[in-house]
Amino acid sequence: MGCQDRQTMRWSEACERNREPILTVLRQWLPPGARVLEIGSGSGQHAVAFSRSLDGVQWQASEHPEALAPLVERLRSEGVRPDALALDVQERQQWPSCEFEAVFSANTCHILPPAGVSSLLALAAAVLQPGGLLLLYGPFQDGGVHTAASNAAFDAHLRSLDPRMGVRDAIALRAEAGGLGLSAETEVPMPANNRMLIFRRNADTSG
Repeated sequence: MGCQDRQTMRWSEACERNREPILTVLRQWLPPGARVLEIGSGSGQHAVAFSRSLDGVQWQASEHPEALAPLVERLRSEGVRPDALALDVQERQQWPSCEFEAVFSANTCHILPPAGVSSLLALAAAVLQPGGLLLLYGPFQDGGVHTAASNAAFDAHLRSLDPRMGVRDAIALRAEAGGLGLSAETEVPMPANNRMLIFRRNADTSG
């Protein structure tokens, strides 16, 4: 990626920092040949890196329609296929109709409004195959308690920008996901006081 590309496309230093730790977890958990839906692909740096690094994995990037064009530009310039999907998680008619072995999203829960987080969980429950995985990366709190001072400061900053944003509660997420047929599998500590929350879709989610 050259300097010219960085000037014309979105670029995230955080993506560069967390790429390898996330990749390590994905290699441990994704089944061979998995079809993965990434929700909120942003700059596309993760989509490019993971598409190239995870042999046999079919990586489907997506982004809100208003932010889709730069993502599509990056994927095309890097030769990554398929093109990104236009996806607003709060618009059910935009949800993919196909099934995936995994859904991945990084640093979106604290940006989405609470209704958007609920929609993300519902979307994952709808598109995952039985036994499929939902992997959520980012900062989380537990029962209203932050796990690090930096996360508390980040939460306060987000809420000052928009009171609907904020570091989400992992305990509440697990409870809500469970009601949708997504069982909490485990969580993986990550650098910079982040975590990867991993859920598995139950074999029967009809009830």
